[in-house]
Amino acid sequence: MPVDEPFFDPPIAARPITPEPVLPSARFLYTHPAHLMALGFGSGLSPLAPGTAGTLWAWLTFVLLQPGMNDARWALLIALSLPLGWWACSVTAKHMRVLDPSSIVWDEIAAFWLVLWLVTPAGFWGQLVAFGLFRFFDAAKPGPVRWADQLFHGVNVTSDPAAWRKAGFGIMLDDLVAAACALLVIAGWRYFQ
Repeated sequence: MPVDEPFFDPPIAARPITPEPVLPSARFLYTHPAHLMALGFGSGLSPLAPGTAGTLWAWLTFVLLQPGMNDARWALLIALSLPLGWWACSVTAKHMRVLDPSSIVWDEIAAFWLVLWLVTPAGFWGQLVAFGLFRFFDAAKPGPVRWADQLFHGVNVTSDPAAWRKAGFGIMLDDLVAAACALLVIAGWRYFQ
């Protein structure tokens, strides 16, 4: 689907007139379905550590959904959350005019759901360790996480028609790499127990 189709762009009245970055707000959150998803249903609007707020939202929803879920349902939810997240992050970044806005937290949500699903059956303390490891790798961005984070930061939005889709992919990718790193540490710890 081309980026210029109506599903990707908000109505004319919702488009900012200036080329400056758009700050997310509660109003912005509801101008497009992609904004609602990418901003973590409002958790990305947190003025302090929106990535941590998004990860906490992921943890809360995981705990609330867990009683009605099984492995097949989690696999389906996470599998759907990745391409939908790519779309939502691409659209929202484009509308905000920022390649990787900190208020976009769907990447944290999908990646942390993956971590929690794969460490199940972990109790509260196991989930807390998973939370801490994931946040460490996502925030500190060591080695492979930094590589994934920087992969699409150089795209030129004025000359590359696919720039915003690349940016959305990059937004999702570094958190998936952070999730993989956290899972490797947890797997190593479990192996040597």
